[in-house]
Amino acid sequence: MEKRITLILLTILLPLMTLAQVDYSVVYVNQESGTTFTQITSENDYVCMPEVRRSGGGVIWLTNRIIDVSKDGKQIAYLSARNNTTNIFIKDLDKQGGSVQRTNRQAILDFSYSPDGQYICFSEMSGSFNQIFQTSATTGYVCRQITSNNADYSPVYSNDMKNIFFARQENKGISIWSYDIANNFLSNYTKGMNPCPLKSGSSLLCARTNNEGRGEIWRVNYSTGVEECILADPKRSFTTPSLSPDGEWILFVGSSFIPRGKDSYANTDIYACRTDGSQLMQLTYHAADDLSPVWSKDGNWIYFISQRGSAEGVANIWRMNFVHQ
Repeated sequence: MEKRITLILLTILLPLMTLAQVDYSVVYVNQESGTTFTQITSENDYVCMPEVRRSGGGVIWLTNRIIDVSKDGKQIAYLSARNNTTNIFIKDLDKQGGSVQRTNRQAILDFSYSPDGQYICFSEMSGSFNQIFQTSATTGYVCRQITSNNADYSPVYSNDMKNIFFARQENKGISIWSYDIANNFLSNYTKGMNPCPLKSGSSLLCARTNNEGRGEIWRVNYSTGVEECILADPKRSFTTPSLSPDGEWILFVGSSFIPRGKDSYANTDIYACRTDGSQLMQLTYHAADDLSPVWSKDGNWIYFISQRGSAEGVANIWRMNFVHQ
């Protein structure tokens, strides 16, 4: 069996928790009753598991997006670890067959489809740098390099496909940038990571880390300069916002705490809320880590990565229905 690679690039610090033994073999727990879980990939797909580290200093996890759904909703793209590389592979959702390799690189970190489904933008680790590229979503391995000689990641297209937003890590912190595709022009907007453009022209969602080390979800209008924290919690961290197709909901990763006797077990789960931060809902409760969630194109389903359903804790892509009132 090929060696499975785990990835870690950017993390959020959580309070001290005690590591406990996790039973990965169960598919769902009692709190998830009423939700349907379907395994999409198999062990032979070598799905990359976003790394989650627990130690005496806290818990950290990879916040980058490493799965995405094609424009027609018929395929899912994911990072796969094979032959000591990480590349993007694509699987048909209505078939049980294998996956098709879409890139031929060495160390891809994260990626996203363009709104028209014609392109994929991705970041790749190269030495001490992370560089952003664009490639076709369907044919060939030719790539257009977008950035170089910086720590760039989490690329995502603007709705009009004129820009690629991304996060850049520098000595002074992490901030949101954009690349003008037509004019090769770079712009710096605001501090934050995991950019997610909203349907209304010049606004985006992003995650920020507060002074206590917890992640918050912010809405930023980069034309007017208005910035608003729409979701924060005194005990939990939130990262990786994703807007629903109808523009009504935000999907994201959040921390949770599972009671274990006198101690608690810090975990990562999937959450959702309205775009104004109201109606916060925890969608998963499994002691396995649930990460990197994305919407189906009709907004009825959520795809995410988890070790649930595997006694050995092997990561796979799972699908669950979006249940809300």
